[in-house]
Amino acid sequence: MSRTRKIRTIVGGTLLSVLDCHEALSLSHVKQIHSIIVTFGLSKDTFLLTKLINFCTLSPQNDLAYATHLFGQIKGPGIHLWNSMIRYFSTSTQQHGSLVCYARMRQDGVFPDKHTFPLLLKAFSKLRNENPLQFYAHIVKFGWESDCFVGNSLISAFVNSGCLDFARQVFAECPQKDVVTWTAIIDGHVRNGCAMGGLRCFVEMISTGMKVDEVTVVSVLSGAGMVRDIWFGRCIHGFYVEQGRVKWDVYVGSALVDMYSKSGYSDDASKVFYGMRIRNVVSWTTLIAGYVQCNRFRDALLVYQEMLMEAIKPNHSTLTSVLTACAQLGAVAQGRWIHGYIYRKNLEINLALGTALIDMYAKCGCLDEALLIFEKLPSKDICTWTAMINGLAMHGDASSSLNFFSNMVKNGIQPNEITFIGVLSACSHGGLVDEGRKFFQSMRHNYHLEPNVDNYGCMVDLLGRAGYLDEARKLIEDMPMKPTPGIWGALFGACMIHKDYKLGEYVGKHLINLQPYHSGRYTLLANLYSRNHRWDAAAHIRKLMKGKGIGKIPGVSWIELNGVIHEFTAFDKSHSESSNIFEILDAVMVQLKPLGCIIDDDDL
Repeated sequence: MSRTRKIRTIVGGTLLSVLDCHEALSLSHVKQIHSIIVTFGLSKDTFLLTKLINFCTLSPQNDLAYATHLFGQIKGPGIHLWNSMIRYFSTSTQQHGSLVCYARMRQDGVFPDKHTFPLLLKAFSKLRNENPLQFYAHIVKFGWESDCFVGNSLISAFVNSGCLDFARQVFAECPQKDVVTWTAIIDGHVRNGCAMGGLRCFVEMISTGMKVDEVTVVSVLSGAGMVRDIWFGRCIHGFYVEQGRVKWDVYVGSALVDMYSKSGYSDDASKVFYGMRIRNVVSWTTLIAGYVQCNRFRDALLVYQEMLMEAIKPNHSTLTSVLTACAQLGAVAQGRWIHGYIYRKNLEINLALGTALIDMYAKCGCLDEALLIFEKLPSKDICTWTAMINGLAMHGDASSSLNFFSNMVKNGIQPNEITFIGVLSACSHGGLVDEGRKFFQSMRHNYHLEPNVDNYGCMVDLLGRAGYLDEARKLIEDMPMKPTPGIWGALFGACMIHKDYKLGEYVGKHLINLQPYHSGRYTLLANLYSRNHRWDAAAHIRKLMKGKGIGKIPGVSWIELNGVIHEFTAFDKSHSESSNIFEILDAVMVQLKPLGCIIDDDDL
């Protein structure tokens, strides 16, 4: 062996040993090693270059351009190295590079192995509006359709692309199914809006004797929560968590909290949460969001304060839910504190958080602050525009609300059904009946949107406020879906405003038939009779309520004072300042009576 070859062998061996200590190396070290390789004439050593590329692709300090440059120096790279480059691109922001690598690999005559397609499908799943069907043909062509690992990746890719039918087909054709296969198809149904299909798949999975893991349970609980199947959710809780057949962990616990909250059982969600051994930011956020979903806004803020005391750092989702609670309570002081917290912690205001801030300020009446945030957002989506439109409409600024809608359309943003709730509300508050009719018609004709029940409710409210009671009634009767009690209630309110007691009586009786155990429906009709001086009829309704054992549901209200939220319940004097409050109310009533104001004790 010549002296030069000996030196190269020694240097090559030394460099390989150094590269094996990759934990202590930085990218600058690797570039120095590369220069040594070139200096000593080892630039054709495929093994050394492969080591360098693997470091670049696996190290957190990766350099895409440098790895690609190294790869280009290797003649005839094998499938292992091609897979490394495909994996590298799939984890970067340039997922299309994986597809380019695969195309070049095939041009070079290299055949893919069972690791190639899962890597490609992972990259492909991150690309929007792409269908992985083209890879299905390659998988079959190269004989990997029977491989469980490849099949699982293909199902997940179809699911991520919204192609649930193709995912089902691949699942049905899989000769071997493991827990990952079943979980992928269950999760696919849930994520594509077919939660009941996912639950059926889970039952079938259990019937095969397949063992269930935590990931499966999380997917199933998510599906049960989506369809509010509390019985199914409780079964999962009982048989697969409390009996220890699934390891109790933070993810299963958070999924249980979410399931109970979505099903309307917030007390059960709270019980699960406080029984968890480990709680992270996801767990806390899930409980807060659950309380918001169940309209327990004050409890959501209390949990948030407890979360901060536990030194758990909130994320964007946490703050979005908390701001929603502030918006519903009108707790502007706490909302401002959270806004300040976002700035103090240098958190990026993304679209969801920005929209929540706009909604909070708008619902609390701080329209200037809402507008300021709206203008500062670098990009705006339909939710952002809609929050501003609804906020302005809520406070009676119909002109500004409709101007925002016009500007939104000019900016190329397609409105949705929620946007039109704000638009129609603006028309209602502004008395713009003709404009409201045009906007309602434009939903179908201009924007290809089918009005939902809330849109119809807004239209009934618009017509009713303006006195077009017959038109409002006809609109209700012609609805393509069953009218909700809320829509009939809007018409009833309009009848009271315009003193059409005959139509109001018809609507009131219809509401009682729809909700025979809702105390508010009886109260409304009794109030109508009282206002029309039909005292016997009013007494009959109250007697009917008493006979059925229907008690009046006490009203609840909140007010924020100096950053503290005070809750008041009708007929409840537990508040520390109740005596002073009622003393002032009595004084106000004394002053109102000489002015001709009649106050019903039931309203207090």
